[in-house]
Amino acid sequence: MGTRVDIAHAIEQGAEAGRTGQRATVCPYPASSLLRTAWIKGYASTAPRPSATS
Repeated sequence: MGTRVDIAHAIEQGAEAGRTGQRATVCPYPASSLLRTAWIKGYASTAPRPSATS
């Protein structure tokens, strides 16, 4: 399990990967790691949101 600093760093890493157009598969953390969840959260935060057009 990671410390708060590690988790915040993983979120930032994921967000940076998303902003630079990298694929989600570049996540450096193993599937069983809390840091992977944090990384994906950061990555997902950069995804374009669907527009509400009716």
